[in-house]
Amino acid sequence: MSSSLNVSMTDELRRFVDTRASDGGLYSTPSEYIRDLIRRDMEGSAILTKVGRGLDDIKNNRFATESVLDIIEDYA
Repeated sequence: MSSSLNVSMTDELRRFVDTRASDGGLYSTPSEYIRDLIRRDMEGSAILTKVGRGLDDIKNNRFATESVLDIIEDYA
């Protein structure tokens, strides 16, 4: 299910979005560009959450028993 969101922006911002979502741009529509920005922000937020958890683990002396190489190998 999708829904609409109307966004007001300055002329300068609109020109920038239009440039990114033009025939020569990476995105075919302004909506596609905005959705990608939101997805990237969500990914960044998830990374920051994981880093915060890791720092909390260090602060509370919680460490993995595996080496970094073992962990990487599990994901390969």
